Amino acid sequence: MDIKWKNYSHSIITKIIVFLISIICFSEAVTLTIDLLSYESNMKYHDIDIGFEDSYFQGRGFISESDDLINSLINLIEFKNEDYILEGNTITDKDIITKKEDLFRDFKRNSRYYKHGIREGNYEKFEEVYADRISNIKEELIKEDLKEYKFYLNNLEADGIIYYVSDGENTYTNSLHKVKNFHRTYRCYFKINGSKIQIYPEEINKNHNYYWIQPEINKAKQQGIELYLGFTDDFLNKRISNWRENKEYISNGFSEIMLLLVVFLLTFAYLIKVIGRKSFNDKEVNLNFIDKIYNDINLVLCLALIILWLGMESINLSFVNNLYGFMFPITLIISALGLLLILSLVKHIKNKTLIRYSLIYVVFHKIFTIIKDIYDSGSVGVKIISIVLAYPIIILLTVILPLTFISLPVVIGLGVWIALKKVKEFNAIKEGIEKIKDGDIKHGINVSSDGEFKSFATDINSITEGLNKAVENELKSERLKTELITNVSHDIRTPLTSIITYIDLLKKETDNKKAKDYIKILDQKSQRLKTLTDDLFEASKASSGNIPLNLEKIDIISLITQGLGELDDKIRESQLEFNINHPEEKIYIKADGKLLWRAFENLLSNILKYSLKKSRVYIDINDIGNEVVLTMKNISAFGLNISSEELMERFKRGDESRSSEGSGLGLSIAKSLIVLQQGKFNIEIDGDLFKVTIKIPKYKENKI
Repeated sequence: MDIKWKNYSHSIITKIIVFLISIICFSEAVTLTIDLLSYESNMKYHDIDIGFEDSYFQGRGFISESDDLINSLINLIEFKNEDYILEGNTITDKDIITKKEDLFRDFKRNSRYYKHGIREGNYEKFEEVYADRISNIKEELIKEDLKEYKFYLNNLEADGIIYYVSDGENTYTNSLHKVKNFHRTYRCYFKINGSKIQIYPEEINKNHNYYWIQPEINKAKQQGIELYLGFTDDFLNKRISNWRENKEYISNGFSEIMLLLVVFLLTFAYLIKVIGRKSFNDKEVNLNFIDKIYNDINLVLCLALIILWLGMESINLSFVNNLYGFMFPITLIISALGLLLILSLVKHIKNKTLIRYSLIYVVFHKIFTIIKDIYDSGSVGVKIISIVLAYPIIILLTVILPLTFISLPVVIGLGVWIALKKVKEFNAIKEGIEKIKDGDIKHGINVSSDGEFKSFATDINSITEGLNKAVENELKSERLKTELITNVSHDIRTPLTSIITYIDLLKKETDNKKAKDYIKILDQKSQRLKTLTDDLFEASKASSGNIPLNLEKIDIISLITQGLGELDDKIRESQLEFNINHPEEKIYIKADGKLLWRAFENLLSNILKYSLKKSRVYIDINDIGNEVVLTMKNISAFGLNISSEELMERFKRGDESRSSEGSGLGLSIAKSLIVLQQGKFNIEIDGDLFKVTIKIPKYKENKI
């Protein structure tokens, strides 16, 4: 018997049978689990814990339903009656204040009349805009209470429940009995009378969910409510029968799942033990075509199968009615593939190749080997010198001495191999140069070994990279020219079109008032056109350097503070907060005052136009020795999704929609004017933060 077991324990047929049993048990267990969870979601007042409940009266379903009914009875007494609700007696001042606060929050979120950042005036505006809704607050609250009142009445219309509740003034009941202890005629009831509480059967008190109804019972005691809730035999029998069916279904399901999992674990343990071996004494691990998959890719495939199964399971719960017919075959196929991959990993663990047979390890090991070979090979110069010195000696030794391990053909063959290798590298460089000469400037010369040829090929590749960059810069320059023409045409054509349109209207207009309005618009558009042409002319002069320059001694701190004073009205209108940081002593620079202020004015104009409202602007002046550094920082109102280089282009704006009044030349003019005065100009963009840095030479006194 022992010999037969040894013969069959590792046979391929035995492994296939056990494998099938394993995946079938696993798939069945998973499908049954999903079925139980789906069954639970369709049970009212129950969950999967019903399988562990001892009786209906100790279950969650009974307590949940009883809690709903008791809560409905107590709330009905609090509402008293429908007339009491309609008269508004259930509405308190606190309820009205809370509802009004909710309306104010709605006004704050959705109304265009709400002014952010202003404390006063908003609430008065809210009361004005929402006057109708505020006046109807009490009516809305009455409607809500009436709806809730009817909801509780509907809860008590279920067949099979007998109830009575009273606070001495208001009574709700569906019982015709007049006997004092009529509740005792039912085999299940709740009775609350002052401080006395009677619950039957007594096993209800042992229900671990009894605390759910405890707050309602305490509430009834505190308010002096007399409450009776009884359940008829028909009501209880129907629910007890349903509870037993659910309990039996879930208990049987749990038992089946546990049995299937035990069988799965046993078969899985067996497969782990025998996989890759032909017998218990076999030391060698036998691999097959599945084991050729790299282990890290294997893990990724396992994860992909899990994700696929979860996706199919979600489709099943949403659209498929036949759970078993859809989910079981899907789970069976995916679990079969997954188990094959897992057993492959087990084989590699046994073979001690789990890490070594991974794609990451193979790639890194290959790279390490190549680097090591290159390192060990040395440079071409070292190789040539070594060959020149050693090769004749080796040939001489092979002729003079009868060496058994070195023969003349081997030595000659080794020399030919090295020579051919170097000739191959030389030809690769030569062919690469030919391709580059013919116009293929993206071609790269690849020389694997290290040394002079490698360095030579690298230098040639660097030249081709330079050519590529030059071509790219030329293409970029052409693109910028096209964009410049487009932007200039757009910005000039817009006011020009308006001028032409309003002139045509003016020719036909007989109404003097409208004519004056047209003339006013024409004046605005003509001024806009004049500004654009002036800026374009100034940008052209600034970039060409064709501007008279008068360098003199200037106090930069005074220039900035006086200039900001002149722009005080515009700053106030912009609602921006300017923070200026500078040394207490004066700082003198060498610059042209008019041109320098023109550059600063352009930058400040940009800040006033494009900054986020109510944000801060920082201007810092620092003395760093031979230069003075001026930085301006502000938060842009528009998303700056372009680079600083693009922003410096002519007619380029931070406002990509080009809806603002700027020409897009301000930064370009400012930079040209600063450079003209031997300064440096740079901008940086970090998210919506816009920063300009200007460096200007300090003024140096001439010493005699």
